[in-house]
Amino acid sequence: MNDTRTLALIDDLLAASAETSCVEFKENNFAPPVIGKYISALANAAALAEQNFAYLLWGVRDSDRAITGTHFEPDAVKRHGQPLAFWLAQRLSPDVAFTFQIVAHPEGRLVLLEIPSATTSPVEFERTAYIRIGSATPRLSDYPDRQKTLWGKLQPYLWESGIAAQFLTDDDVLARIDYASYFALMDQPLMANPQAILERLNQDQIITPDVGGRWNITNLGAILFANRLDEFDSRIARKAVRFTAYNGMGRADVVTHRHDEPRGYAVGFAKLVEFIDRLLPRNEQIDQVFRIEQPLFPPIALRELIANALIHQDMTITGAGPSIELFSNRLEVTNPGKPLISPNRFIDSPPRSRNEALAAFMRRMKLCEEQGTGIDKVVAAVELYQLPPPDFRVQEGGIEATCAVLFAPRRFAAMTVEERVRACYQHAVLKFVNGELMKNSSLRARLGIDTRNAAQVSQVIRRARDRQLIKVADPKRPQSGYVPFWA
Repeated sequence: MNDTRTLALIDDLLAASAETSCVEFKENNFAPPVIGKYISALANAAALAEQNFAYLLWGVRDSDRAITGTHFEPDAVKRHGQPLAFWLAQRLSPDVAFTFQIVAHPEGRLVLLEIPSATTSPVEFERTAYIRIGSATPRLSDYPDRQKTLWGKLQPYLWESGIAAQFLTDDDVLARIDYASYFALMDQPLMANPQAILERLNQDQIITPDVGGRWNITNLGAILFANRLDEFDSRIARKAVRFTAYNGMGRADVVTHRHDEPRGYAVGFAKLVEFIDRLLPRNEQIDQVFRIEQPLFPPIALRELIANALIHQDMTITGAGPSIELFSNRLEVTNPGKPLISPNRFIDSPPRSRNEALAAFMRRMKLCEEQGTGIDKVVAAVELYQLPPPDFRVQEGGIEATCAVLFAPRRFAAMTVEERVRACYQHAVLKFVNGELMKNSSLRARLGIDTRNAAQVSQVIRRARDRQLIKVADPKRPQSGYVPFWA
């Protein structure tokens, strides 16, 4: 915390109208076991109160909150020969990222201990969880109702709710957040009153109140609505989308275009997709009167795969963000992190996202498909264009990532055996989720095979069955059609 914010935080803690369960004042009592119990009790109390942090402040008289100063030196205190912070960390479970800070307050020297709220389970000190009740720190197990309520409020850390920038003035927020695009994307009239704008952003957790009447911008707000992502630290800045186009089939070929999208995902999405779409080759078709240009890849497939990469990435992987690479024979969309479900089930399974708030916001702004239909539409569009089937890959070793690949047009004869089998499986899944069965005739149409070469379709189906990707829908009627192996 910077000095100005720390002083504002302390002033807010001292000015609170009533004592809270998340704040404790001490003068010079810094016995290590006492501090350990307080960390447990305050962390659990913060979770109960739905606060992000609790605080223990030395140098303040508890009775009237007068600043008396303290001679407590956290770095000098030892317990059994171990530094205080190390001794505490060994005895707290789960790990608590507490921090001590010495504060030169105008009225006296203070020490502030900031304690994050409990998340996945109650915080224990020496295998016992404590809770804050009034000025006491009893065992949590002695209060089963509070214990039950606490378990109901615990949840894992959500990246979206983290803080991207803190202690900002009204003008700072309005300069960093593209609030005009926020209102446009939410289909709401732009408010003229800056305070009303800030309150609306607060309601959607784009910003949250900080101490001293200032604001925080959340990770969600920054990643979606930042005017410039590089105005935030590397955790946000490195999540910018990167597009690269090559003049050949490999990354060793000459780069023809490169673009790092500087804006947040929501405010930059439409222009990013438009920029990429303009670079894609066009196939020219002739109808009865006019020549018609058709994009190489289905626009809905391009749009949905980019949106998926933004939504489903693992935000906790630092130093990597979504990338889009255009080669002469394919387009690859990659995001950091392994998927939460098997790539074989992308089409039929409802998506599970690490970033549910981000996903929900993107859907509210109609920047991606409704939940559970995006990949269905990708595969359906690819089939309509009679392209090779998309490939969904998991990359391991180094930074784990998920990659979706769209391939340029190729006739059936030029497809590999793997691609033919994958097309068969995806077609069976798509039919099944639409309440239909895959037939020889439907697969033949999907692969663009002439009726004179129908035997080729039977070979593809046999290979897919041998690999246990599809099965006969009704064993008593083998000609009835096929379904995916999991149906």
